[in-house]
Parts: sequence; C-alpha cells; structure tokens
Amino acid sequence: MGKSFNSEFALKNIAILGSTGSIGTQALEVIRQNPDRFHAFVLTANSNAGLLIKQALEFNPEFVVIAEQSKLDEVKSALSHTETRVLCGQDELCATLERPEISLVLTAMVGFAGLIPTLAAIRAGKDIALANKETLVVAGDMVTSLAKEHGVKILPVDSEHSAIFQCLAGEEQNPIEKIYLTASGGPFRGKDRDFLATITRKEALKHPNWVMGEKITIDSASLMNKGLEVIEAKWLFDLDVSQIDVIVHPQSIVHSLVQFRDGSMKAQMGLPDMKLPIQYAMAYPERIENTFPRFNFTDFPNLSFEQADKTTFRNLALAFDALNAGGNMPCVINAANEVVVAEFLKDRIGFLKMSDIIEQCMSEITFIPDPSLDDYLESDRITRILAQELVTNSKL
Repeated sequence: MGKSFNSEFALKNIAILGSTGSIGTQALEVIRQNPDRFHAFVLTANSNAGLLIKQALEFNPEFVVIAEQSKLDEVKSALSHTETRVLCGQDELCATLERPEISLVLTAMVGFAGLIPTLAAIRAGKDIALANKETLVVAGDMVTSLAKEHGVKILPVDSEHSAIFQCLAGEEQNPIEKIYLTASGGPFRGKDRDFLATITRKEALKHPNWVMGEKITIDSASLMNKGLEVIEAKWLFDLDVSQIDVIVHPQSIVHSLVQFRDGSMKAQMGLPDMKLPIQYAMAYPERIENTFPRFNFTDFPNLSFEQADKTTFRNLALAFDALNAGGNMPCVINAANEVVVAEFLKDRIGFLKMSDIIEQCMSEITFIPDPSLDDYLESDRITRILAQELVTNSKL
C-alpha cells in the first residue's frame, strides 16, 4: 500500500516513468526536499540498472520496473532484501500504473516509448505530469480525447508549456489569441549552414543555458525540440497552428507568453531550472516553497528577442509542415528524428543531414489522415526502417 502522512496535505504517490533520466532525477530531487508531500511509488528505467537500484534503495518505492530483460536479475538481486517489487517490461509497467494508490504519473521517458504507458495511465484514470512531449506529438488527438473521456488532467512539465499553463491560471473566460514559445536558440544561434555543416557531436551537446539529456540537447541545437513543442502546444491548449509562434530569447528567462484577445500579454519568468516546472506539476494546484535559486533582475539587465531562423534550422519548418498536414505526419517526423539523432550522436551522419533524412521520410511514408493506434505504431515502425536505410545509404 502507498504511504500516508498525517498532515494538512495529502501525500501524493508518484509513479516516475524514466526515473534515471534528466527529468526523472530532478523529480526525485523535488521528492527528496518534500518527503511529507510526495512519495516515489513507482520508479522505472530502460537499461540504467545501477542508478535505478541506487534510487530504489534511497526512496523505497513499492515497485521498480526495468525495461531491459537482461538487467532484471541484477536489479532483483540488489533489492532482494527490501520490500520493493521488481518487475520487467512494458506490460508489467502498464499493469502497475493501474494501482489505486498512485496519485500522479510523471512521464519522463524519452521518445515514442512513452506513448503506450501514458495511454495506460490515462485509461487507469491517473493524472499525467507530461515531460514526454513525443506522446502528444505522435498521437495528440487520441491522447487528449482519452484524457477528456477519463477525466484526467494533463499537466505540462516542459518549461515552455508549464509557462503557458501558469499564465492561463485564472483566465478561463479569456480566450487565447496567440501563444509565443520561447527558444534559447541553442549553441548555434546566428550561425549559417556552412558553419552547421562541420559541427561535431561534442559541440552540439554544449547547450548555453539548460542541462538536459543528450537527445533533447541535440534537438535543441537543431530547433527540432521547439518544433515538437509547437505540436505539443497545439494539443495541450487546443490551438490552431496560426495561434502558435516561436521567438528566440537567448537568456531563457521568459519561458513563454500568452497573448489574449484584448492584446494584453502574460509571461512566466524565472531562472532556467527544470525543477520548478516539475514541482509545479507535481504539487498542482498548489505552489509550495523551495530553496531553488531566485532570479535577480540586476543579473539580467537586458532581455532580448528575435525571430527564429526556419531557413537555416529547417527542422522547425518541417515540424510546422507536419502539424499543418496532421494525420500520421507528426508521428513520422518524430520517428525519423529519433533515428537521425541517435545516428548523429554516434558520429555516423552530419548535423545538416538529419533534416534531409527527416524531410525525405515525410515525403515517402504513406500519409494517413485519421490514424488509429495501430496506424501510429506501424507508421513509427516503417519510418524508423526507412530512416535507418537513408542513414546507411548516405554513408556509402
């Protein structure tokens, strides 16, 4: 059974999907600082058995789930003296998410892998703290419809979407005219395509403001991360494409803005620290105290904004194209991007080649205007095969 705590606040039992990643480890920092409010009920990892074991020994979850079968015995052995149950694989994870003790599911898995567990959690009536943007990118219509059907709240964890969500508090009667998602511009802001043609993996992983996992850091450098956030925002806030814009804000202090129909704007500001939007989603609708560093205006006397360069950073334009097309096209762009980013991180293709392969996949994969879950799964599968073939052929 989940833990309880005799206080004025109900203790929330949290399932963290992807507890060993960047978002997952920061969520555990929030839990560590608030043991009277949050309990890590379920912790999951793909293959990082060592860190998962360490986390389980500290936080004493009721369940841990390791995705990789070959690591199961290692985790079981290390936790055999504890009361934590050790499970393996997607089916057991989805079944665990049905536990009635779970208050909130934080989906921090990377990529397409987060879709099926998130759908399972929604069907189980669990509110979702969404850090896995790919879930809405791939199947936004299906996910949001299912959430409405089951009365589930989707609480955004991405800093930009959390900012929009916070700006909308108390504005239920005021329709959105437009939102502006801010982007730092990544490490290559202002650079041209000749420069981008020669950059290395090491250079692309040097984000100027944020500390993140490798995949999202490369996506930030290519502006694909912002493109995926555009698609996510459409579903989170029920917007038309014309209501979403991207502006580059190098300081990463204004996390995003909402413009209302009277022309007034609200922005959410703060230092670039993912623990704040994580804590906001976990504690919602409350705001709770913390010891995070505070913003000082004198440290940032100038905040600047500029248009995003969709010509140089083609991934952003491709994401808008996918959103305008609809159907399975966002699923295609996501699958192709996951393949090419993994190949770039292995030094197998160049930075600009990623966009070429994504665009070719978008043109060759059959368009499905109203996809089912099976269609999404198949689109993801065949796009990955095609993208891998294009990577291989590009090296011949």
